[in-house]
Amino acid sequence: MIEDNFKIIFEKIRGAALKIKRDPKEITLVCVVKGQELTQIKEVLRLGYRQIGENRVQEALNIYKQIPGVDWHMIGHLQSNKVKDAVKIFDLIHSVDSIGLAKEINKQADRIGKVQDILIEVKTSGEDSKFGFAAEKMPEAYDSISKLNNIKVRGLMTIAPLTQNSAEARPYFAALRKVRDSLDSSWVLSMGMSDDFEIAIEEGADILRIGRAIFSRQ
Repeated sequence: MIEDNFKIIFEKIRGAALKIKRDPKEITLVCVVKGQELTQIKEVLRLGYRQIGENRVQEALNIYKQIPGVDWHMIGHLQSNKVKDAVKIFDLIHSVDSIGLAKEINKQADRIGKVQDILIEVKTSGEDSKFGFAAEKMPEAYDSISKLNNIKVRGLMTIAPLTQNSAEARPYFAALRKVRDSLDSSWVLSMGMSDDFEIAIEEGADILRIGRAIFSRQ
């Protein structure tokens, strides 16, 4: 099942990338393992995929020693009291949504002699349930975060609203690209999940965060 799902997903990635004349190999698929059994996660590794995403620090702590040799992505909302553990595990934190959180990551990374790669989360929708900086606040936010010595900003992340029509996510992805281009065009964009990743690719996504489409029965 998982192997078949990957084949379907990668064919869709290829199609969306070629549609806009992008190389599909430029796009990174992060396999989101939230709530999955260890046996299923090991099946992902057996198939050769090494980019693993988690929404919760505690779930990552429970399994990371059992699946060595992978790149860990923190993709969920990160609370300040979980940062100490997060910087020990995650190669890339996608969800830096406040100056306070960035400062705490910097402090904890400094304590272990690490420069933590991060993405800044941008709230491209008006939904109260979403976290992140407003687009108009990003120049000021980046100016503050860029001064932190133990953080390296690699790009931006956003989450589009859930919708029945994936095309409706396009404006939110386009908005993130616009913010990126105004600050640093070399940054990566983390956007697109199971229901809307093809649209995200068309709008410039470099990293996709996909879970349900990998693990669900079609």
